[in-house]
Order: sequence, then C-alpha cells, then structure tokens
Amino acid sequence: MTSERTYTAPCPGCGAAVEFRSAQSTHAVCSFCRSTVVRDGATLARIGKVAERFEDFSPLQLLARGRWQGRAFTLVGRLQYRGPGGAWTEWNCLFEDDGSGAWLAEDNGGFVFALPASTQRELPPSERFRVGATTAVNGKSYQVTSSEQVALVAAEGELPKLPPLDAPFAMVELRSPDNEVLSVDYGSQPPALSRGRPATIDELQFTGLKQDSARATQGRQFACPHCGAPVQVQFGDSKAITCGACDALIDLTQGVGGELRHALQDEPVQPLIPLGSTGQLQGVQWQVVGFQHRLGTEPEDPDEHFGWNEYLLYNRKRGFAFLVDASDGWSMVKTATGAPKLARDLQRASYLGTDYRQQYAYKAQTTYVAGEFYWPVERGQLTFNRDYAFGTSVLSMEETPRERTWSVGSRIDSDAVASAFGLTAKKDLLQRGDAGPLTPRGGGMGCGCGTLLLLLLLILVLVIMLKACEDGGGGGSGYRSGGSFGGVSGGAHK
Repeated sequence: MTSERTYTAPCPGCGAAVEFRSAQSTHAVCSFCRSTVVRDGATLARIGKVAERFEDFSPLQLLARGRWQGRAFTLVGRLQYRGPGGAWTEWNCLFEDDGSGAWLAEDNGGFVFALPASTQRELPPSERFRVGATTAVNGKSYQVTSSEQVALVAAEGELPKLPPLDAPFAMVELRSPDNEVLSVDYGSQPPALSRGRPATIDELQFTGLKQDSARATQGRQFACPHCGAPVQVQFGDSKAITCGACDALIDLTQGVGGELRHALQDEPVQPLIPLGSTGQLQGVQWQVVGFQHRLGTEPEDPDEHFGWNEYLLYNRKRGFAFLVDASDGWSMVKTATGAPKLARDLQRASYLGTDYRQQYAYKAQTTYVAGEFYWPVERGQLTFNRDYAFGTSVLSMEETPRERTWSVGSRIDSDAVASAFGLTAKKDLLQRGDAGPLTPRGGGMGCGCGTLLLLLLLILVLVIMLKACEDGGGGGSGYRSGGSFGGVSGGAHK
C-alpha cells in the first residue's frame, strides 16, 4: 500500500469530493463538474475547466492497478494530447511503495512505461533537434524520431503537472537501438525529461481493466458529408475513416462534432481480405479495421512505379499491427519502439541484435484508403521509405519532415494468411513470391532454397540468351518485379 496518506477536499466548483493520493500531485480534475483545481497545502482553488476527454477505447481506466519490475502502481490520472500526427494518452502512475510517480504512454497502439529522468547538461531548444539526426544525452546515442508542436486537450484525475489547455508547446522524442524512448516535454521550464521502455498489458499484470463489453456501446455514428449515408466510428481516437457507401475519405482530426472535411476516391481497390474479418496470426486474434493501397517510385527513376497493399489490424491488448501484401510476399509488422542504428552509408541497420541490409529506397504515396485509421491518413500522402531485411525478418523506415517511424516484423507464408482469415478457397489469389530468407541466416558456405532457385533461374536465362545469339536473334527488355515490405504506417508517434 502507498506510504502516503490520502487527502480529500470538496471541489470549489461543485462541492463534490476531490481526492489526492499523492503529495506530488498539484492538480486534479473534478469528475463531476470538470473543474480544474490546484492544491496549495490543505486548500483547493478552482482555476478553470477542462474539455471532456475523448474516448480512446483503451482497456485502461482510472484506479486500474499493475506492476512494473516488481513494484505495484495505480493509475490515478491521465492527460490527452493532440499534435499534427494525431492524439495520444499518457497515464499518471502512482507507485504504492513510496508514492513516487511514472507515466504510461499509449504508443502507436502499444504502451511505453516511463520514469522521470534528468540530464547532466542543460537541454537545447527544441528547434535544435532535427528529425533523423543522431544526438547524445548523458553519453548515450539516440535518434531524433519526432519534433512537433502539441497541445493538451483533455485531462482527468490527479496530476503532477497541467500545461494550459490548447496552448501549443514543443515535444521531442529520441529513440535508441535498444528500445529506449526519451521524451523531452517543453510544456514546462525547465523541460521535463522521461525515459521509457515498451510494455504490454499482460507484462504489466493489470487488474481492474475495462470490460470487453464497454467498447460495443461507445461507437459514434454520423452522416457522411458527401452522400449522407450513416458512418460508424469504432475507435474513439480515429483520425480518418471512409464511407462504406460512396468511398469518401473523411478527416476526423477535428472530431465528429467538427467540420468534416472529405475527399472523393475514384478507382477503388478491392481488398482481398474484407474489412471486419478476424483471424489468428502468430498466436494473436486480429481484426482487419483498415486498408490502404500505396504506390512507390524510385528516386532515380520517377517513371517506374510499383504498388502494394497494407491491412491495419487491431487487437484489444496488443494494439495495432500491419499485414503487408507486396509482390515479393506477405509480411507482418508492428511499429517499433526504438530506433535502429544506421550505418553511415544508410545501407545497413542494426536493431535489437540483428543486422539488416537495405533492399529498397523509394518514395511512397497513398492512393486509396478504406476503413478506419488511428492517424490522419490522406489520399496522396507522401513519405520517403527504406526497407531492410535479414533472413525472413524485415525492418522498414518511413519519414516525413516532422517524424521518422520504424516498424519491424517478419515475412509470413501466404497459406498462413489464407488459413487465418478463412480464405483457403481463394488461396491462389493470395499467393506471392513466398520465398524463404532473402539473406542466409547462418554463416559458412551454405545457401538457402531461395538462392538455389535464383541460380537455376540465372542459368536458364543464360541458356536462352545463348540460344538466341546462335539463332541470330537480338533485343531484349528490362523488368523489375516491384514490391517492397511497405512503408507500414504514417501514424502518429504516440
């Protein structure tokens, strides 16, 4: 149990009880009237009112209890932020052994548990951090993966800080090859620093989570701004959705109650795996909630194009993942918490003990969207991507001027995809270049089946060319199969 005595006082706005469990909490939000109150000793003062929190369908809720590295904690408050790339939530955690605090951030559909940190030197201004650059903090190397202006939009419970609502401030994220996240919050002076690592719901041993049934009653419905058909939103923090009747892509960044910008989509692409389908992949039950078709072009040859499809998958405890369908095979990936270490020539990347080699570098554009997305996806959205591989493992980088996102996963066989989603009768449509590793896993003189097939193909081509020369034939044509592991996600950093 916590070593500190709980303090309760009436809300200055409505008189309801406002409880403080930690002496470090200086602010609280009254759960009845939404008044923001500040604590000064035994006195509470009302300093304003906060907006209603947006429902994010997280399984977490206030007073849920968990454990981090053997220490019990309770969720006592949460802050909800919004930036150019979307919205996210940070939970205020109170350790029960000594009353100290921590933060649990919902990160790209996963979770990062972070403790307060300090630096040996004063942090530079936020504009000094350039996305993609490498920097050192306390002698450790990090990659700058995000630098943007964000704002607090809602809060509840008790909190150790409370920046002004809707007032933009800078937030920078640094990530390391060993999966560490260093967040620099310029909403206070001096900037607040926290150091976190990835965690899952099961690893945190939570009790007191929301029941599964809670999600079914919280969907939102509105009329499509183009055709008027009803559109159902399943995820409270969705930033884009398509109308099932007219295929219009609808921007939800201002909320359902705000002005709904939309864009019409012609030439729709029919997903091979229908939206709403459920299936088990890699031991986890997933639901298909989104689909997008993307087009890649090589920087040196903008006239050469290749396409691939991405399915956005959702699991209540695992968050979001991506099933990528490219001409060279299927792959299953999730957004990475850390940032790989890149070689100077960018041809190699090292992440969590695995060394990857670059396969492709290209510009990517989103050309068609269907379903629902947790980031503000747009038709025509542009990114620069790099795809790396080692064996069946894949690693992808996707970059915009304000953010660099990494994803990691592995190739999977098309038969596994067909079996997972009950499409065995159509498995021929799902078959791709289901080769094994692109690079042999072991050392020595051995080679994989893919290498042998490639050698046989080269020998066959050589025989045909020699035969053509003997017959006096000439000419030929070039061909690139296209395909990549896909840029994965243009999503928010949180």
